[in-house]
Amino acid sequence: MDLSLTETEQRFAHDVRAWLEANVVPTRDADSDADSGISEHVDDLVETIGRGRAWQSKLAGAGWVGINWPEEYGGRGASPVEVAIFNAEYARSGAPQLVNRVGINLAGPTLLAHGTPEQCRRWLPAIVSAEEIWCQLFSEPGAGSDLSGLVTRAEPDPGTGGWRVSGQKVWTSYAQFARYGLCLARTEPGTTGPRGLSLVVVDMEAAGVEIRPLVQITGEAEFNEVFLEDVAVPAGHLVGPAGQGWTVASTTLAHERGTNFPFKEEVVHEGYLARLFTLAARNGALDDPDVSDALVDAYVSLVVLRTHNWRTLSKLARGGEPGPESSWVKLTWSDMTQQMSEAALAVEGPASGLWGPWQRQWLWSKAASIAGGTSEVQRNVIGERILGLPREQRR
Repeated sequence: MDLSLTETEQRFAHDVRAWLEANVVPTRDADSDADSGISEHVDDLVETIGRGRAWQSKLAGAGWVGINWPEEYGGRGASPVEVAIFNAEYARSGAPQLVNRVGINLAGPTLLAHGTPEQCRRWLPAIVSAEEIWCQLFSEPGAGSDLSGLVTRAEPDPGTGGWRVSGQKVWTSYAQFARYGLCLARTEPGTTGPRGLSLVVVDMEAAGVEIRPLVQITGEAEFNEVFLEDVAVPAGHLVGPAGQGWTVASTTLAHERGTNFPFKEEVVHEGYLARLFTLAARNGALDDPDVSDALVDAYVSLVVLRTHNWRTLSKLARGGEPGPESSWVKLTWSDMTQQMSEAALAVEGPASGLWGPWQRQWLWSKAASIAGGTSEVQRNVIGERILGLPREQRR
């Protein structure tokens, strides 16, 4: 691992920090708010999305969105190290999440890797500016943990040369605000598993698309069910070759689990832990051995994630790509955020209120081991693709 920054990278970090200090109004109170930067507590989701669009547009105007993308698509051609620096500084500043994070973190990298030049020119600039929000249409009621078992189908449309998509998707973040969705569908009848799948871009405003919000345990409704009934998809909305959707989707999943969020979450959880230690010292909870042990465990988990991030950063700087180790990152992050949320309630103690930022964070943390691929699936990937263990017997 190379832990040093070059002079150019140090100047870049200074520029990022200076711009954020001049423009960010922090969204959280360091003494009371436990906002993870993962899922905001909102009273009016529509208003929050509107503010998010305005903030991302401002960031994009200064060149701070999709910074590793080519300049022609709204980025600045930043290196992997500079991306990590930016993510860390951004998290440290207390700035809100990007409202179009599915577009930036998942759809954009997938289009850059597998899309045509025409698709990139059409969609990437609007993703950067948040003019067009994107969602991810992958999970289904019967294919969540085992995504390759999906049954949504895309049938050829002889009249247009495109496709007609029918099926149901679930757990789709911000679908009610999205203009486009990356949809994984079965295009070859009779196939099972990862064979015969294709990735298409669905216009969320097209006829036949129905969106039903799902109210979460926190009382929010950022997730949705999406019903697709004979939805027309133009031929130019196929991303990558037909029948190779699993390979294309693997790019999406690798970025979802292992490249963008670990560096940000490292800093976010550093802030969490610092506030918990301060609170525990103030209310005497550090004298409780169970509380102090929980905080130490959280600290160790954070150090492990930080060390892995350094190793990943060195790999990316040498031109490497995300691999199956992204599943280890996802699993580690899921366990860490749940353990730290448990520690937070222990620090507050039985005299705490029934509702507050830490209580909300504890509830939200239950989704961490499900969203983005369940912990059980990540353990399978780690066992089979990293440790070389025999593959699980699948029916």
